[in-house]
Amino acid sequence: MNRRRFMTLTGSTLAMLGSGRAFAQGQEGRLRIDPTAFQPIPIAITSFLPGSPSDGDVGNGVTQVITNNLKRSGLFAPIDQAAFIERISNMDVAPQFQNWKTLNAQALVTGRMTRQPDGRLKAEFRLWDVISGQQLAGQQYFTSPEYWRRIAHIISDQIYERMTGEKGYFDSRVVFVDETGPKERRVKRLAIMDQDGANVRYLTRGSDLVLTPRFSPNSQEITYMEFGQGDPKVYLYNIETGQREIVGNFPGMTFAPRFSPDGQRVIMSLQQGGNSNLFVMDLRSRSTTRLTDTPAIDTSPSYSPDGSRICFESDRGGRSQIYVMSAGGGQAQRISFSKDDTNASYSTPVWSPKGDYIAFTRQGGGQFAIGVMKPDGSGERLLTSGFHNEGPTFSPNGRVLMFFRDPGGNGGPSLYSVDISGRNELKVPTPGFASDPAWSPLLSSTSG
Repeated sequence: MNRRRFMTLTGSTLAMLGSGRAFAQGQEGRLRIDPTAFQPIPIAITSFLPGSPSDGDVGNGVTQVITNNLKRSGLFAPIDQAAFIERISNMDVAPQFQNWKTLNAQALVTGRMTRQPDGRLKAEFRLWDVISGQQLAGQQYFTSPEYWRRIAHIISDQIYERMTGEKGYFDSRVVFVDETGPKERRVKRLAIMDQDGANVRYLTRGSDLVLTPRFSPNSQEITYMEFGQGDPKVYLYNIETGQREIVGNFPGMTFAPRFSPDGQRVIMSLQQGGNSNLFVMDLRSRSTTRLTDTPAIDTSPSYSPDGSRICFESDRGGRSQIYVMSAGGGQAQRISFSKDDTNASYSTPVWSPKGDYIAFTRQGGGQFAIGVMKPDGSGERLLTSGFHNEGPTFSPNGRVLMFFRDPGGNGGPSLYSVDISGRNELKVPTPGFASDPAWSPLLSSTSG
């Protein structure tokens, strides 16, 4: 997907129908999400009208993607179209809101897809507050026909943000390790897909083992490890050009590379003898700085969103735990302390894009749990547990976690998502077995 080509699209606000004002930002028209007792909001999503008879299929496709996005978020309950009383035939005319109140719809989406004389697609949508009869949002976009799914994701994000007050996460991608073949001879390829599992593309051929892919903040590059001949190497891979380069050749083993928030550095763990320490490399000068110097295993570093701190995993206390320290190194503070299992170990920490949580894998009592805690270690909350859960990654808005689960036996791992409240656990569709997901930033906010 060439984002530069895609983002020649233009977006403009549709005129508000009638004399009613749009709802004030941050006031009405927003979901009031109670994390302890939340019910999804009923929303009616009408079929996007075809601007011409040949536009029917793309209109239906956009409608389905938006419906699936909002439903899978767990915050919305799309109403079955079979129950609709009114059939929208002209999106430029205000709906009969009483027909939608009867269905208990609190919001209504209408739209239209029209092929332009120059071959581009014009996408229009309106979001209505059914109770007040006021339009909450209206937008139109122009793009190449092959990017209709991205338009659907962007519209989904607009609806999500207007209704919840939070940025959406639908116009984003996930890089992961695709696994095929028998367990003892598993072929692992680097793959990328839309966050809903569509548009899967393979980035490596599978001749060498790949691990721990991670996105750059600009979402055009990923860093990952590859086990080929000799020591594992850390690579940078440009998603749009397909070019890759070695970050550097390091003696010993290299683990868990990850970008800094500004994309200018890569932090990683390097093994030297029986221990491993954290190092950071400046991608412009290729100079390397050592951040930790202990006789322990320090690994899985992750930056805070402002780049000032690092969380990481270390067994310096005898068991794997999570520590936080300044991005420049120095004294590290342990933040993981299980109240119900003093023998629990913690691993794979990752900082939320919002900075409010650190997600982790917790192992104890024969179970692997995915959870979150605040950066000071307070407020620990386990979201899901099972035989083997691992590798959480945050959605761009910090609302959802994706991870992988391996049931053991002759099966293989699959990707799952769960809300940070612990609700709405869902399996993420992939072509085969899949592990080690990493979520990209929001594409529409990083395109240039």
